[in-house]
Amino acid sequence: MANVLIFNLCLALVLSGVESCFIPDSLYIIVPRTIQTGRKITTVEVADCDTNSMIFTLSDPNFQIRQNGAIEAVRPVSVSGTGRTFSVWARDNNGPESEMVVHLVHSAIQEKKQSPSNYLKRVKRRWSPPPFNILENDKGPYPKNIETIVSDSVATQAVYYTISGPGVNQHPVGVFSLNRETGMLTIHKSVDREEFPRFKLTTRVFNKITNEETDLPLPIQIEVDDVNDNAPTFKDPLQFTVPELSPAGSIVGKVDADDRDQGGSLHVKIKYTLEDGLNRFAIHPVTGVITTTTNTLDREVQDKYLVIVKIKDMDGATTGLSITGTATITITDINDNPPTFTETSYAVNVPENGKETLILRIPIEDKDLINTPNWISKFVIAKGNEQGHFRIDTDPNTNEGLLYVSKPLDYEQNTNVKLEIMARNEAELAGTTSTWVSIPVDVKVLNEDEGPAFTAPTVRYNVKENTANGTLIGSYIARDPETKSSNGIKYYKTTDPASWINVDSDNGELRVANTIDRESHYVHDGIYNITVKAVDASLKTGIGTVIIVVEDVNDHMPTFPTSEMVVCEQVGQLGSVLVVAEDHDQSPFSSPFSFSLPKNNDGKWSLTKYNDTAATLKHVKDLPRGIYEVPLDVTDLQGSGKTQVAQVRICECRNGACLDKDHSVSLGPLGILALLLPLLLLLLLGLLLIIYCTTKRKNIELEDEGNSGGILIKSNTEAPGEEVDSSLITIPINGGEVTKGSYKGEFGTAGGAWTGNGGLQEEAIYTKNAQGDMQDFYATRYEQYGQQQGLGSGQGSGMAFDSRLHTQDSTFLHNWQTNGRYLDQKLDYFGTEEDGRYADDVIHSYGFEGVGSAAGSVGCCSDFGDNDNLDFVNTLGPKFKTLSEVCRKT
Repeated sequence: MANVLIFNLCLALVLSGVESCFIPDSLYIIVPRTIQTGRKITTVEVADCDTNSMIFTLSDPNFQIRQNGAIEAVRPVSVSGTGRTFSVWARDNNGPESEMVVHLVHSAIQEKKQSPSNYLKRVKRRWSPPPFNILENDKGPYPKNIETIVSDSVATQAVYYTISGPGVNQHPVGVFSLNRETGMLTIHKSVDREEFPRFKLTTRVFNKITNEETDLPLPIQIEVDDVNDNAPTFKDPLQFTVPELSPAGSIVGKVDADDRDQGGSLHVKIKYTLEDGLNRFAIHPVTGVITTTTNTLDREVQDKYLVIVKIKDMDGATTGLSITGTATITITDINDNPPTFTETSYAVNVPENGKETLILRIPIEDKDLINTPNWISKFVIAKGNEQGHFRIDTDPNTNEGLLYVSKPLDYEQNTNVKLEIMARNEAELAGTTSTWVSIPVDVKVLNEDEGPAFTAPTVRYNVKENTANGTLIGSYIARDPETKSSNGIKYYKTTDPASWINVDSDNGELRVANTIDRESHYVHDGIYNITVKAVDASLKTGIGTVIIVVEDVNDHMPTFPTSEMVVCEQVGQLGSVLVVAEDHDQSPFSSPFSFSLPKNNDGKWSLTKYNDTAATLKHVKDLPRGIYEVPLDVTDLQGSGKTQVAQVRICECRNGACLDKDHSVSLGPLGILALLLPLLLLLLLGLLLIIYCTTKRKNIELEDEGNSGGILIKSNTEAPGEEVDSSLITIPINGGEVTKGSYKGEFGTAGGAWTGNGGLQEEAIYTKNAQGDMQDFYATRYEQYGQQQGLGSGQGSGMAFDSRLHTQDSTFLHNWQTNGRYLDQKLDYFGTEEDGRYADDVIHSYGFEGVGSAAGSVGCCSDFGDNDNLDFVNTLGPKFKTLSEVCRKT
């Protein structure tokens, strides 16, 4: 009944003022929570509509609408507490389309009545008001009451209400309020639906005494109903293009528009119209697609159109909002204009023999868009260039045709050339019946005095190799192009790599100058070329080429390679090797070869043919390792050949190579350098040792003659000997008797006499001056078994020898001089130490230890010895024990 009442009211309003097909703007239908498939929810009633052409459409695919307006569910549909909304459109041929918004509202009470349950169930009642609706941008007056919210608990308790959420205590604050005592919901200001399409609030109820909630919180949804307060807007720039001469109905582009009002409503249903340009363009009122209405759009006449486009919501109704925009439609170019020449014909003079010369510029005109394939020209020589003397290019800057002579013209052959030049474009013609055009070009060839020209640019002669020198091959003649005469023309060779041909300068005869060899590297594929120059009286020249085809003769025999061939020794079987021959001649003077053994062969080898150029050589008896010279007969296809010797080595092999074969190794520069480097290092070490030995002051190695006679003997230790009791030493006074040992006295000069027998003994004497300073070495005496020696005297840094020493043999004298130099240097060294050093090194005397002692000389004055091991003292014998008794303290 509610549906019928709403419909009758709307129908009355419609019939009162509308003549076209019309349906209500909105319809509210109470439905259960779940709508089953096939259930009819309502029937749409229309007014003033042509039922024969009536078309219904709806926006929700879960429903369908029949021709009579009945709306049914095509699948189960769930309706939430906030409801469900969709649109229905109706249209006939008499007018514009109408829209109705259908609101499906869920009712818990109705659902309970329709429940098929056969038993009653007690359910606690809850406060659950339906969603509230407010109108956007309502002008008031404010505040305005919306609805009273009442809880069931108010019947038994004293309660108060609170509310929270967007529009109350959240952005936008202050839009709504709830009366604490009465529960009246109030709005205080207008709301823009495009900014806040709905508000979801929460209401709670409390006991005034206990402040406890008396019911569950109540969610409240406030829907903001849309009003048509936003005009549609263009989404994209209104820039479109269409090719010229497009047929009527061609799509230019699509206008896209948008509206901020509620989607699916009539407020956002836009109608498109054109305000001008209707004689060339049209726009679809619903889709906004712009099309052409004519096929006469010509870019060369007008390349751009400005069209006013109007968009209006409410499907173009008078109450709708609208805006306009200017669409720019650019006409694009097609190649509907062929290039045209500015002249009807051209004539040009060209000197003969010219090459790569520009002879003519041909301008053209083209109405198409500049610098596009429709405008860029492409020229073609349609006729007259059968000999390829001309070519034509396009100037990229001016679009002109550039006519060139690409191959020299000959006045004597043709004095006039008639060409036909056609002008095209890079793109093919379109949208026109015109064709490419062409013009004639008359080329007149001018005569010039030319040089001699050979009867042919090239001549070809066949010559057998090894032809005798001086043999006439042929002649190569040149003539004057004007007189056709050869008088006065001289001939010269310009190239002849192998100097095989002579050219007669007067008549151009060609003769063999040197032996022609087909196998020469100057011959390629049997061809040998020379070039000849002809010079006339005016020194003009002409060039020609003589091609010599060198024919092969059988001047080479097949030969074997010079390197030896290897036959690998195999246990239990006879080895073989492949003998390959080669012949520098060509067929039929070369392979196939014939191989055989001479009749007087030794019977140790067999030879069988392998292929046209090779044969298998195999020894038929066991042969020892070594090198064998095997004579073989080989001939070519013509029977030309001789007996040749093949070098064959029989050996034990590894990987095809002899193990016992000698290999020679040659050293390169780096190898030689590597060998010389140790020698150079050794020489450098010797130089360093020489420098070191000549510059070191302290340690000087003495030459050990082996027969020093006990003058100076190496000692194994540098430590001082046992201290000698001073009571055993008798100091001579005024030439008194001297006891063996050392002595020192404080006198300016020193002398002494000594006697004794057995052994050779050495003593060193030092003196002190008046101030107590030690002087240089003064005297040295020697005592030899069974013979006394005189007293030597001297003073200074050097050594002084008594004249009696010269009576000794040269060996003794040499040892004396050597040891004297050594002691002189050592005493210089001692002069740098403290005085106590003299007592350690001088005061003791040592007996002769004998020749060949393992210990050598004992004393600290020697620079040589082994300070580490003194075990040898236990094996030195009785002489060493005697010496130790002398040195022992008493």
